[in-house]
Amino acid sequence: MSQSNFDNKRILKNTLFLYARMILIMCIGLYTVREFLSLLGVEDYGIYNVIGCLVTMFSFLNGTLAAASQRYFSVELANNNISGLNKSFRLNITVYLCIIVLSIIVLETIGLWFLNNKLIIPNDRLFAANVVYQFSIVAFALQMITVPYNALIISYERMSAFAYIGIFEAFFKIIIVIVLSVITWDKLIIFGLLTLVSAIMVTMSYIIYCRRKLKGCEYSFYWNSAEAKELVSFTGWHLLGTLSTVIRSQGINLLLNSFFNPAINAARAIAYQVYNSINQLSSNFFIALKPQMYKCYSSGEIKELNKLILRGTIICTFLVAVVSLPCMINIRFILRIWLKDVPDYTSLFTVLVLINGIIDSTSGCTICPALAVGNLKKFYLVTGTLLILNLPISYFLLKIGCPPEATMVVSIIVSTITVFARAIILKELMPFDLKRYCYMLLRLAICTIIIFCILVFTFVNISNELIALVTTCVISVILHVVFYAFFVLDKGDREVITVSVLSKLNKHQYDREA
Repeated sequence: MSQSNFDNKRILKNTLFLYARMILIMCIGLYTVREFLSLLGVEDYGIYNVIGCLVTMFSFLNGTLAAASQRYFSVELANNNISGLNKSFRLNITVYLCIIVLSIIVLETIGLWFLNNKLIIPNDRLFAANVVYQFSIVAFALQMITVPYNALIISYERMSAFAYIGIFEAFFKIIIVIVLSVITWDKLIIFGLLTLVSAIMVTMSYIIYCRRKLKGCEYSFYWNSAEAKELVSFTGWHLLGTLSTVIRSQGINLLLNSFFNPAINAARAIAYQVYNSINQLSSNFFIALKPQMYKCYSSGEIKELNKLILRGTIICTFLVAVVSLPCMINIRFILRIWLKDVPDYTSLFTVLVLINGIIDSTSGCTICPALAVGNLKKFYLVTGTLLILNLPISYFLLKIGCPPEATMVVSIIVSTITVFARAIILKELMPFDLKRYCYMLLRLAICTIIIFCILVFTFVNISNELIALVTTCVISVILHVVFYAFFVLDKGDREVITVSVLSKLNKHQYDREA
């Protein structure tokens, strides 16, 4: 068996683990969001999300450090250097602890002041908001310390553990729903407390699993100035990239709160819950693909890496678009049967967020190779600056009286520009087939637009909403498979798939005859 085939099978196996996790988590997530909105009410649900986004503004640290950890851990594992892996792990933990302390200081000073003086929160809910804010800070610190353990699991490609812990976390949400439905105390405070308990249990699960099952995660204080400088240098520019993404999401959430009211935040939170559920389709595949990209670059297999970039982009886009398009068309019906109380703007927000999500689904497969190269200054200076522009442009539009959805239109336009900017800069960092990549993006865009138009035509000619939903979903799957097979995939990929399918069929026929 060749190494390439071994890697492909590992990607498939890990993806299947993550998809089993994703399906269950998505179902539980959609159910619990519906119940949380009903139990807390639109106002409290909006308050919780705006408080959460104030704390998760610091989640750019999680994303930055996770990417750095995975990159260094994967390289050490590719070289079978367990001693080097353990040193890198210990250094990461030490750096994370320092950052956690600094983050808490900022959150307990500037963040606390912002919460009480700038956010639009009714006076009678201000005490509850402050209590939930403290719970959120502790949960943030726990999530930070989980990052290196999570990165180690992904680097080892132990996706089954990743899946089981995620499923446990999802089921705990059902327990939260049950508790909220029977208590008579302040539900917002109890919700925040139980969410913190969930974070504690998840953190302990990651730590216990890693210490028992994986090599290289023993911790004792370790500091090496040269290695720390290299880590911080890598992290520094990636920090700009992840910060820009957080500004686009959480920054806009705070901006909307300053111009409107918590109900708008609730509508936006629901829209992103729908998007996050669908995005799991591609992110789970990409989690399984990412270690292979790092290892291909580390081993000098640039040709194979280019294939992974192209194929990964196609698969990620397919997985998001095949669900997003019928969801956009049937969004009013879906929200009506899903939620007991649908806040204003939810339908429009969801459609715009899903359009943005299809565009963003192409991004991961160009970001990961740049991280593998490690020369991130220009990459994130350009793309990070572009994404940060979301905030000032959105502020200007809201200031002159534009409706809240204008912020999402801005995000769609900026995301489209950023997709091409990433590809152009990646070409400067490594031998990347830019022409072939752009041609593939063009085919993806044309196919998506044509499929969407066909689905809209189908939808408007069916009067029954349930039948329209089922029909557009089935047609979406068929059209995406056909269009991607004949217009998106190139000849080489089609031949690989054809040979693989025929070999499976022949093997199945042989087994039956035997």
